[in-house]
Amino acid sequence: MRPPPHILVVNGIKVRRPVFVLGAPHSGADLLARALKRSPGFHVTIGRAAVAHVVYAFARRPSIMRRKGGGAVRVLRDALAEAWQIVPGACAECPAACREAGAVTGTGPCASPGAVVRFGDANPDLLYSAPVLIQAFPDARFVQFIRDGRDVAADMLADRASMAWARPGTLSDETEFPNPFLGVNAGEHRDKWSRMDPAGKCALRWRSAVRLSAALRQELPRDQLLTVRYEAMAASPTETIATVSEFLESRVSTVALYGAAAPRVGAWRTALEPRQAALVEKVAKGELVRLGYLEPAST
Repeated sequence: MRPPPHILVVNGIKVRRPVFVLGAPHSGADLLARALKRSPGFHVTIGRAAVAHVVYAFARRPSIMRRKGGGAVRVLRDALAEAWQIVPGACAECPAACREAGAVTGTGPCASPGAVVRFGDANPDLLYSAPVLIQAFPDARFVQFIRDGRDVAADMLADRASMAWARPGTLSDETEFPNPFLGVNAGEHRDKWSRMDPAGKCALRWRSAVRLSAALRQELPRDQLLTVRYEAMAASPTETIATVSEFLESRVSTVALYGAAAPRVGAWRTALEPRQAALVEKVAKGELVRLGYLEPAST
């Protein structure tokens, strides 16, 4: 007989149908996080250290998530419970991106326990921990973002913080292969990865992320997973947020998206050097074609 689901209580509030926003870096998850954080009833965190440490530990050693006994589930659930605590000064522990998204100017908290009915987290790298998240929160709702891999690569290359993972020293003795986080399929490829141009590393990360997104689409029912194209949201934010609101069965604010620094669609054409664009298209050609970002005969 299947054991009853774990009931997580944070600040006296039962965590029901938490929302997780996933995707490759710079795919648009931060914009939806901004909208959710400023919507009534939501308490959404982004990049809290307790969660990030677990996510990146799983990323280095994916086998941790497959161990029997439920240890990974408990660790991730506890990390999120810590991140969701609504106490004085809580926002001081959040990174600047989280505070900015929630329009927090002091130390917080950014939410009132009496008003919160939904919790969530928008660290897009939770994508790599999705199997554990599903076990930890069987009723969770997932929104995953897909964006043109060339635009993703261009924005990653311009973001020093998001490129920290691309340093050769990232590959420690604890790193396991295949490694979806890095997009490296086998240990014998680690030297090639270390020497690879940063644009190629970005393409590998994007390629791996969209493959994981496709696998998640096959695993979860439609009422638990919504896939959003960044380009669709950029073209019609009101329509996209209406779709998200219907999916989450909660009103999500559109106002927060207007005035936000939304990346331009197709910016890669001027942001990437021709050699970089060619490398990204070479590495991620299959996924770019499958998702309609690249014509089959154009490379």
